[in-house]
Amino acid sequence: MQATDTSDSFQKAVLERLDNLKVELDSLKVDVDGLKQELGETNVRVDAYQKASNQVVNLAFGLIATATLTIIASTVLR
Repeated sequence: MQATDTSDSFQKAVLERLDNLKVELDSLKVDVDGLKQELGETNVRVDAYQKASNQVVNLAFGLIATATLTIIASTVLR
């Protein structure tokens, strides 16, 4: 009988441990899914930032070119 009791307690311990691992694995899956969603949102933000930065740089170069041409034109026409 002791062998049966030991075997039953061992099986119960293993099953309990497997149940705990399943709960932890499910929790990790939820965390990973959340991180995937956050990463997607971050990628969208970074893409928007890069596009906006390029537009600001182009605007700055345009203003510098316009100011330079204005100065040159006013000097030549005097």
